Amino acid sequence: MGSRASTLLRDEEIEEIKKETGFSHSQITRLYSRFTSLDKGENGTLSREDFQRIPELAINPLGDRIINAFFPEGEDQVNFRGFMRTLAHFRPIEDNEKSKNAAVSEPLNSRTNKLMFAFRLYDLDRDDKISRDELLQVLEKVDVEQKMSIRFLH
Repeated sequence: MGSRASTLLRDEEIEEIKKETGFSHSQITRLYSRFTSLDKGENGTLSREDFQRIPELAINPLGDRIINAFFPEGEDQVNFRGFMRTLAHFRPIEDNEKSKNAAVSEPLNSRTNKLMFAFRLYDLDRDDKISRDELLQVLEKVDVEQKMSIRFLH
């Protein structure tokens, strides 16, 4: 599968994704291989259902919110470029990546962009506020997950 991934991604695309996301060439190739293995429709995009088949997301109490983060409002498919942009928010912040050039936009994994990304996970109605109900929904999901884990351990 790795050879399929490297043949379908052009070097120019890899370079553009490297600049935009900060991922290395090998990370991009590996993630493209994972992307294509999740793409059950083999159409170059992932659906919400494709993400729901990922075991770690299926059991995560915030899995649905993480999945929603991959899809711009009104969209039901994400291409590889959009997939990589969202994943870039999860990359660690490295001091040597901080740009001192004001003309260059902040990396997707900057503290500011990470905070905005996390905020959007909680702001379900996208009104730029986290309401009491939105916060309670998260706390209830986490509480249920903890109770299930405790029962499993005993």
